[in-house]
Amino acid sequence: MFNALSKAFGQSADPAFRRVFLFSFLISLAVFILLWVIASFTLSWLGEGVGVWVAENVSIEWIQTAADWLFSAASIGALLVVSLFLFPSVMLIGMSFLLDPIAEAVERKHYPGLPAARHQPNGEAIRGALVFTLVTLVINIVALPFYIALLFLPPLNLVLFYLINGYLLGREYFELVAVRRLDIRGATRLRKHFRLRVILAGAIIAFLLTIPILNLFTPIIATAFMLHLFEELRRRTGGAAT
Repeated sequence: MFNALSKAFGQSADPAFRRVFLFSFLISLAVFILLWVIASFTLSWLGEGVGVWVAENVSIEWIQTAADWLFSAASIGALLVVSLFLFPSVMLIGMSFLLDPIAEAVERKHYPGLPAARHQPNGEAIRGALVFTLVTLVINIVALPFYIALLFLPPLNLVLFYLINGYLLGREYFELVAVRRLDIRGATRLRKHFRLRVILAGAIIAFLLTIPILNLFTPIIATAFMLHLFEELRRRTGGAAT
């Protein structure tokens, strides 16, 4: 497993990896610029309203000036803070739709003998996404009381965090790469057969996502990492590409 992770990091300078990262970064930046423009106009409009209200209710000029300054500073600060926390999340979401070239680059370098990947039918992809979404919701709803109960009980809360996210991320990334070679039923059977390994791999991905800066690259590394793991497990069972 750590050999698979090492291979994934070792290919991080691959042009395909850089293209996906750069494209997702630019798309996310464009989205945020648009949101900043909209938010600026909205806050400017609200600021005018606040200024009118202060002018009508406060007669002291320096208080009016201070109120305008405080509103402007708070607005800019809020935009910067929200952007700082949301930008990585938006980038990760955008990157999740661009990971197929990463799998292709890994296969091209490390598994050149593989035939062309299968095309996943739209119906299968939609069903898989719906099932995963439902599983994620159910697991998090069931786990919420345990999260609350263990909030102040480290390391038990960390164990719960990595167990749940290890399962969800392991399942997500394993099936992402597995359906390139197997139908969804075959991918599910293989994942369940090596359940503990897949959960451990998911826990490693969850850990990478907690590291600032590195978390921006994690979907790319996770895809490559899980593809290496998938090929290792598939060949252990003698599975053939479909």
